[in-house]
Amino acid sequence: MKHVAVVGGGISGLTTAYRLRTLLGDAVAITVFESTPATGGKLRTAEVGGVPYDVGAEAFLARRPEVTALVTEIGLAERLVHPTKARAKIHAGGAVLGLPPGTVMGVPGCAGVVAGVLSEDGRRAVEKERSLGPVELTEADLALGPLLRGRFGDELVDRLVDPLLGGVYAGGADGLGLRATMPGLAKAVAEGAGSLTDAAASLLPKTPGTAPVFGTLTGGLTTLLDRLRELSCASVRTSAAVRALTRTAAGWRLDIGAASPAHAPADTPVGVDAVVLAVPAPAARKLLDGVAPAASAAFAEVELASMAVVALALPPGTQLPDASGILIGAGERDDDGVPYASKAFTFSSNKWAHYGGEGPVLVRGSVGRFREPGALTGDDDSLVAAVRDDLARLTGVTAEPIDTLVTRWGGGLPQYGAGHLDRVTRIETAVARLPGLAVAGATLHGVGLPACVATADAAARRIAAALGV
Repeated sequence: MKHVAVVGGGISGLTTAYRLRTLLGDAVAITVFESTPATGGKLRTAEVGGVPYDVGAEAFLARRPEVTALVTEIGLAERLVHPTKARAKIHAGGAVLGLPPGTVMGVPGCAGVVAGVLSEDGRRAVEKERSLGPVELTEADLALGPLLRGRFGDELVDRLVDPLLGGVYAGGADGLGLRATMPGLAKAVAEGAGSLTDAAASLLPKTPGTAPVFGTLTGGLTTLLDRLRELSCASVRTSAAVRALTRTAAGWRLDIGAASPAHAPADTPVGVDAVVLAVPAPAARKLLDGVAPAASAAFAEVELASMAVVALALPPGTQLPDASGILIGAGERDDDGVPYASKAFTFSSNKWAHYGGEGPVLVRGSVGRFREPGALTGDDDSLVAAVRDDLARLTGVTAEPIDTLVTRWGGGLPQYGAGHLDRVTRIETAVARLPGLAVAGATLHGVGLPACVATADAAARRIAAALGV
């Protein structure tokens, strides 16, 4: 029997294990190695106020098909839900405003949709963009911030684009790449769009609001992981860190150590026929150093952002603003000039119908931006206090929580800078030269769940083809 090791027990690793099982059946043994005490990666469902609540990723992009198809395939379609009609808001220009529709990650399809968020000068700058003519793409990816600032002005970037990107990457436009973060927009430009405004307009749905943008699962997204783990029939080893990867005549050797090597001896090395690395960039860099140096070097170039989710369970009946949440730009301040520690709030009891009813009112605050640790340097109590203060200043909600939970994601979000696509090409080219080795995960083709599932599916198919079982 062939033996495949999947290193990493997050959504990418467990999807890989499941897909390997569907492709290869009982002809393969699958072992998942997870360095932490529990599988899940950036998905984590915890009990907050007595309710299962996602304190990592809380939703997935439903307009991409991968997660929805996977949920249906594994029999969880009855748990699939979409947001209510509550709309998001944004703190822009010193005020809380409705998040304008008709944009692609803040890039508008026409100047009119952002008129309420920008000053009149800012609106005119957006209106002028069409007259600048087509964007000239280069072989290398373009830095997104300078491109947008040069064509639309600073206001659009600072007030709208950056807060939206911050919710996905914990980084702003100035540190990200066009093709890496907005591939649809870049493709529209490459296909002849006369301006970025025209490119955005071509991507917007013809009948807005007819298809849900996001989805999640009742009971929390870890129900997806639990089902994948169950159906994969994989042996899952937690608190088992893969310390080294070596190519052998028979396949691959994994040197395994406890999560705290100073307190436990290393395990016996494990020999396998194939390996999938579904781990963050720093771990991938280390494991590939001796077997695929070019891939290791490319992983080493990936910068990471840290963040934290502060979950608040407020007393039943607490009144929240009529919104699904509020995004907050990096430079935003209150009326007294005091900045906010948080970058966003999600009013989960408004956003998701299954959190409504007579239970606690659930809110999550997100803290942490790329290269700006800010409140993340404090302890949990101070972080909760900072988020509650932000919530009070933004919304007037001062209710004492009945439960709180701080979840820190150190180095949790890879930054997709202008050179990101080149790095990924170098990684995949180097790995392709080594039979029985594949990579998957959020470092490659997108940080969202659908992109992670897509990389896992591709990795499993590569390994299945290599094994020829």
